[in-house]
Amino acid sequence: MNQPIAPTLQLRRHGLQFAFFILFALAPVFDLLRYDLYAGHAWLLGFEWRLGLDDFLAGRIGAGSAAINVLTRLFLPLLATAALFLWVARRWGRLYCGWLCPHFSVVEIINSLMLRASGKPSLWERETLPPWHADRSPRQYSPGWWLLVVPAAVIFAFAWAVVFLTYLLPPTEVYGNLWQGTLTRNQALFIGAFTTLLSLEFLFARHLFCRYACAVGLFQSLVWMGNRDAMVVGFQRSRGNDCNRCLPERQSACDMACPMRLNPRNIKRHMFTCTQCAQCLSACATSQRDNPGGPLLHWVKDAAARQNEAGFRPGKQDRTGD
Repeated sequence: MNQPIAPTLQLRRHGLQFAFFILFALAPVFDLLRYDLYAGHAWLLGFEWRLGLDDFLAGRIGAGSAAINVLTRLFLPLLATAALFLWVARRWGRLYCGWLCPHFSVVEIINSLMLRASGKPSLWERETLPPWHADRSPRQYSPGWWLLVVPAAVIFAFAWAVVFLTYLLPPTEVYGNLWQGTLTRNQALFIGAFTTLLSLEFLFARHLFCRYACAVGLFQSLVWMGNRDAMVVGFQRSRGNDCNRCLPERQSACDMACPMRLNPRNIKRHMFTCTQCAQCLSACATSQRDNPGGPLLHWVKDAAARQNEAGFRPGKQDRTGD
């Protein structure tokens, strides 16, 4: 049966995004995950993580033992983590992107601020979006919001630059030097350069990065596209006329909701960069809340996903959700 899109779905998603963002920022502080360039070894879950090459360099073990250490302490853990990550992506798509990724969290925040400032979620959008929310309430635009758009991008970029540096250098040193204004030349150059690059990316190319430059997102999309049974947003095409009554002037709430600027009613092969954020599902559920037939968009998988890709409406008995 269809999985209901509860009104609190996006609140739960944003809660997970916020929690993961905090984890991303604090992981180096508590030595949960980082590499110390000074010490020459990594930290994992509070413990030193070494490759065991010190004994080899000191002549205490041979080349065979050193190779086994590298295999068991580096390559096998990385391969196991990647395999689990891609298995999840194969079944559920870019779930990490839409529900956890710190970068995508920033994308959505900048989108919302830019939308309030200009009526467009991106500078590269050709036209302003229709002036209605999914519940048909009016959408207000004001150029004054630009006073928040640019500072928000710079602040996020600066925070990211500092956090990235703590993954390479002791966090106590980085934050201590930052607080006291005694950053070293290299530390200041690193933070300054990354802040500048990330500010430009957040303002001008955040969607382009997610679509074409992020290897994590690209590999998720590739394995997801290769699985015809994977979870996907399904559209009940036989009820397509209801979309004409979704918003005034035959506008569709789902199109406006997608942060990746996709048409959620498209078949899977046209949804390569879908992040499974479910904003289109929530918008459809809101706009169709008074429709006895319910929303037209649902998560589907297995046989229903295959039928949706073929352009047919999934049979009622085939619709499934996770």
